[in-house]
Amino acid sequence: MSIIDVKQGENVVISDPHLVCLNGCTIGSDTVIQPFVSIDKSTVGARCVISHHTFICDGVVIEDDVYIGTGVVFTKTLFPRRPEITRIGNDLGPVTVVRKGASIGSNATILCGVVVGAGAFVAAGAVVTKDVPGNWLVAGVPARFMGYVQLRQRRRAAYLKARSLLKMEISAVNRVGSITKPKRL
Repeated sequence: MSIIDVKQGENVVISDPHLVCLNGCTIGSDTVIQPFVSIDKSTVGARCVISHHTFICDGVVIEDDVYIGTGVVFTKTLFPRRPEITRIGNDLGPVTVVRKGASIGSNATILCGVVVGAGAFVAAGAVVTKDVPGNWLVAGVPARFMGYVQLRQRRRAAYLKARSLLKMEISAVNRVGSITKPKRL
């Protein structure tokens, strides 16, 4: 395996450099790449996780905060038996984009030219043949709409906001000195 002509951000973690193949790609800061991953001439954003046994071919753009599960495959061509259709001049075919915050489950296959929207969730084993709008949950072969992810994200955001407000209130009261931080049971 090899690492050739790779541009890396800060704090990139490559679990075992001898067991990855990185060729002409760009990897953002704080990204984790596990063993048996192959990334060719693509861009991976910051704070991403690329799980083991994943293949990311030429022309894939993965934005920030994306999770790619085990054994995910991005395809390179629309017509595998007719390379003259796929290669037009220097163009390697359509660009595949995975938007910020999306998650792709294990063993999913993403066909080239597809856009997976921000916050979308692709279930394990799905075959994505068409664009997935943001905050959609898709599953199946071919991948179909199953529901929305947005409600969970809203609940999580509300929880984090409430937790931070509670911490601010406790620290403000502690500065005044009237009460101390409550003990955990």
